[in-house]
Amino acid sequence: MNLYGVKAIYKFEMARMRRTLMQSVLSPVISTCLYFVVFGSAIGSRMGDIDSISYGAYIIPGLVMLSLLMQSISNASFGIYMPKFSGTIYEVLSAPVSYLEIVIGYVGAAATKSVLLGLIILATARLFVDYSVLHPFWMVAFLALTAVTFSLFGFIIGIWADGFEKLQIVPMMIVTPLVFLGGTFYSIDMLPEIWQTISLFNPVVYLISGFRWAFYGVSDVHIGVSVGMTLMFLGMCLTTIWWIFKTGYRLRS
Repeated sequence: MNLYGVKAIYKFEMARMRRTLMQSVLSPVISTCLYFVVFGSAIGSRMGDIDSISYGAYIIPGLVMLSLLMQSISNASFGIYMPKFSGTIYEVLSAPVSYLEIVIGYVGAAATKSVLLGLIILATARLFVDYSVLHPFWMVAFLALTAVTFSLFGFIIGIWADGFEKLQIVPMMIVTPLVFLGGTFYSIDMLPEIWQTISLFNPVVYLISGFRWAFYGVSDVHIGVSVGMTLMFLGMCLTTIWWIFKTGYRLRS
């Protein structure tokens, strides 16, 4: 393992976060705070409890997951797309750094930034809503697992995209609707039976449900199913990245 190569890529990507602090940290934190103000404080105070949890506290895991997914995909996709756009990807590919080390460097930095952002949002949420964390270890573990998984997904999008527009298509047109329809603001048990069944085909349901279980011990699906679905998606992303580097898809042309 070329740790110097991994460290160089990791530090370079983390430095980009410091250079774009307003866009990378402040913007998503402020956006999420607005959700807390509107749905947590204003609307939440006038709504009943869900599973004996106040509405403002109930939506916190979903809102954190919304920011986590979007930022993981954005950080990883932009991180690998820019070397392609500028042509420096050939220097990376010709350096004495293996494909595994390249992925660890880029994805590790993207996941680190997402986890830090998630923890900042959780700390900020305490200013608006009182909540508890029943399983802190599993909360951090689920946070890290989700960040790594969707950073890998973002890495794939960054390689696939051949323009800045395509970097936004999947997060805005696919991921955001799935998050909003995945139980961020409600429990799927509140839906009619037919829509409950349809919701189970939404992969984000399992992420939000598992993350909410770590907070309050309640979930729409069993925690084992949530972890299993996340690991399955992680395996699919790893397989896709292995195929990309094996074939040189959109890397050597």
